[in-house]
Amino acid sequence: MYRTKMLPSDERSIDEAAELLRRGEVVGIPTETVYGLGANALDEDAVRKIFTAKGRPADNPLIVHISDMDMIKPLVTEIPELAYRCAEEFWAGPLTMILPKSDIIPSVTSGGLDTVGIRMPSHKTARAVIKKCGFPIAAPSANLSGSPSPTTAGHVFNDMNGRIPAIIDGGFSAVGVESTVISFENGAIRILRPGFVSAEDLKEITPDVIIDKGVVAQLEKGAIARSPGMKYKHYAPKADITIIDASLDAFRAYVRNNADEDCVCLTFGEDDCEGLNVRTLCYGQTDAQQAHFLFDRLRELDEIGAKKAFARCPSKEGVGLAVYNRLLRAAAFQVVTLK
Repeated sequence: MYRTKMLPSDERSIDEAAELLRRGEVVGIPTETVYGLGANALDEDAVRKIFTAKGRPADNPLIVHISDMDMIKPLVTEIPELAYRCAEEFWAGPLTMILPKSDIIPSVTSGGLDTVGIRMPSHKTARAVIKKCGFPIAAPSANLSGSPSPTTAGHVFNDMNGRIPAIIDGGFSAVGVESTVISFENGAIRILRPGFVSAEDLKEITPDVIIDKGVVAQLEKGAIARSPGMKYKHYAPKADITIIDASLDAFRAYVRNNADEDCVCLTFGEDDCEGLNVRTLCYGQTDAQQAHFLFDRLRELDEIGAKKAFARCPSKEGVGLAVYNRLLRAAAFQVVTLK
């Protein structure tokens, strides 16, 4: 059991975090996507502490974070030309690339796969910690496995108090959903997990962009999860969530006919449920706002003790696809479609 310290985002805290990481400990680190639970990606024992702290299944691969392009070369055996072009356009930033791993990446880090996800975060504190350590950091989201991802240091503390020695408070995560995860095949880019870097953005690199069927559907039994966030129920509050894929009028009618006193509605704006006797939490009018606020609102459902929630369905294009992907898993794929 640790006495978890909350550290400010300054030079002294970066030094302290780096020293903890060098000793094989796990530290909560801010990134532009969500907060990460960081440990030395090359240290098997340190990485196992991440799984213990989160209660994370061991076959769920971790993403390895670097601070500059020089760090990637020892970690992988091949870097396709498309990967270099994506790095030039989107790094540092919320894009993870799946590449064939070298032998220095432990199997526990890659979830037993022969590939590894690599990302260069744009958050200055995250990159400063990695640079100070001098080694890559494996960092899944800093939450208990299956619960909504953390976008503030307070969220991390709520889940990890006593489980890790320290958390750096870097403010509210700017993006709010995890990075886009892509792989490369036969000159095409395959999106395994959508994020702030959208399919439309990636088509500026190549017109051959494939959205994996696992983005909007459950993996078949026995299928290998090549990216975090594909295999298990994720991002879920205690409330039972149902996504309502409908026009605003149809959504209101559904709520009117099906909501009870325990129900909360996740809406785009406060007036979405105008005239209805139901509590609402707004998660944003635009795709970017919805990505920024979604996990905060899912955690708020638990804070208010909601038993059931009806969520307005976001767009399935651009950044909206990332929001839809996270909501699908939080709702355990419960969707009501109304024409």
